[in-house]
Formats: sequence, C-alpha cells, structure tokens
Amino acid sequence: MGSFMASEWFRLIVGLVIVLAFSQLNALFLVWLERKVAGHIQLRIGPKEVGPFGLLQTIADGIKLVGKELITPRSADNKLFPVAPVLVFMPVLVGFLVLPFAPHLIIRDMNVGVLLIFAFSAFTVLAILAGGWSSNNKYALLGAIRSVAQNVAYEIPLLLAVLSVVLMVNSLQFSEIVKAQGRVWFVFVQPVAALIYLICATAETNRAPFDIPEAESELVAGFHTEFSGMRFGLFFLAEYTNMFIVSAVATSLFFGGWQGPFGFDLGIPGIVWFLAKTYVLIFVIMWVRWTFPRLRFDQLMNLSWKFMIPLSLANLIVTAIVLKLI
Repeated sequence: MGSFMASEWFRLIVGLVIVLAFSQLNALFLVWLERKVAGHIQLRIGPKEVGPFGLLQTIADGIKLVGKELITPRSADNKLFPVAPVLVFMPVLVGFLVLPFAPHLIIRDMNVGVLLIFAFSAFTVLAILAGGWSSNNKYALLGAIRSVAQNVAYEIPLLLAVLSVVLMVNSLQFSEIVKAQGRVWFVFVQPVAALIYLICATAETNRAPFDIPEAESELVAGFHTEFSGMRFGLFFLAEYTNMFIVSAVATSLFFGGWQGPFGFDLGIPGIVWFLAKTYVLIFVIMWVRWTFPRLRFDQLMNLSWKFMIPLSLANLIVTAIVLKLI
C-alpha cells in the first residue's frame, strides 16, 4: 500500500481528482464573475438574489441544466451527436497535467509540456466540428466551419509567439521557462509576443470580439445550437476551463509563473502568485468581451493572415538573430 501511494500512478489519480473538482468550481466562479463584470461595465449590478452577492446563482443554473431533457434531433447523427460535448471537454483537462502552479505543485513536469497543451488543443476544434456537423443543422454547421477556419488562422501566430520564448529558454518544459524568469518576466523582454499570444488565445477560445462561431445574432447559437441540458453545459464548461488554461499558459510563458516581480516573492506562496496572475488575465479577457463589438468574418481572417502572422514571424526572426549575436 505504501509503495502504491508513493508511485506515479497514485500521484496521477489524485491529480486527476483535484483537477476535476477544480475545473467545476472554477467554471462556477468564472460564470458568476463574467456576469458581474458585464453588469458593472453596463452600469448594472449583475446577479444578487441567489446567495450573498449572487454567488449561488451559477449553482442554481447548473441544477436547472441537469434537470433539462437531453434532446437528440431526429435527423442528427445518433453516434457522434452525444459524444461531441465530451470530446470538447476532455482535451481541456489534459492541460492541467503540466501547468506549474508552484515549484512542487505540478502533476507531471514533462519536458514537452508546452507541446502537449497545444497538441491536445487541436482535438477541441475537431470536437466542435463533430458537434456542428452531427447536429444536421445549417446554423450549427456554419458555426463549426467558422470555428475550424478561425482556429487554423490564429493557431499559427500563437505558436510563433510561443516559439520566441522557447528559443530564449531552449526548453519546452514549463518549469524551466518559469525559472528563466527569476529576475525579469518575459513580458518585458518579448512584449510583442505576449500581445500576439493574448489576442490569439482570445480567438482560440472563441471569445468576443472573436466569437464568430457562435454569433448569436447570425447563427442562433452556432455549433451548439441543437444541444440541450448538460450537453450544452459541457460546451459551456469547456469554454470557461479553456479560458483558465490559456491564461495559465500565458502566466507561465510571459508573467513569471509562480514567481513574484523581479524575483521578490514578498513571502506570498507561489500558487497564490500563479492564480492571481491567471485570474487577472481572465478578467482582461472578460473586459475585452464587453468593450469591443464582434468582428466580421472577413475582418477576423484578414487580421490573422495579413497582420498577426507576418508580425509574429518577424518577431521570431528578430529573436533568433539577437540570440545568435549574443
């Protein structure tokens, strides 16, 4: 028994249980936070009736979703349609395996951690396509096609921005990247890459002003139009968990991870630094959503192919030249 508890399998199982619990609580909190942020930006209060400050409103909505009937359209693909919401959510959980919350709080400190997260993020796009196509609904299919086009376009500059950091550290291991920022965070060394990453991460998570795949005013609800009950809930859960993942990755790559500014931790635990930075970035993503209008699809594509990709490629080339000269 003692040998099992000290084994890697026990660590993975405990980590998985904690991740599942955290992802649920995180989504509940972020939905409440988004409503509050939207309310205050629009000079409203936001939820306030259910629980103190409306904190229990999201739980009430979750209970309502659990009680809703799971409806499968007659013309939908009976095999793929119910599986799509699960396929959307599962790859998001993999990201938690390699996130460095603190020096000794990493489920698996892999030497290809950065590669693992971006490799599994591609499955989310396939799951969205499966959900839209299997619905046999023109609005859902249009939303799914838009999502694929958007993710292909914005994944290129995002990866080029990340490569600039990887070149500097010469490692794909998150813990090594965080340790390399002991004195100066990379956001001060690579401000262009950090800005490109944040813009592309917002687009990758289908958040406004890049929420073209859902576009309620055009496509009803986009790729998840036909999903009801907890099937819809899983899409929602995946979106907010994905927001946490991309913000946590940005924290690790550009904002020093678990470390305080300029090497001063001020006696604050590493996990507190990490979560504080991550939730500040999430707040910025929410702030952007309720500030800027949605882009047209042609504007969205032009921004990536004509501006973001050349800029990220130029930044990568300059980084390589400077490192070679040094």
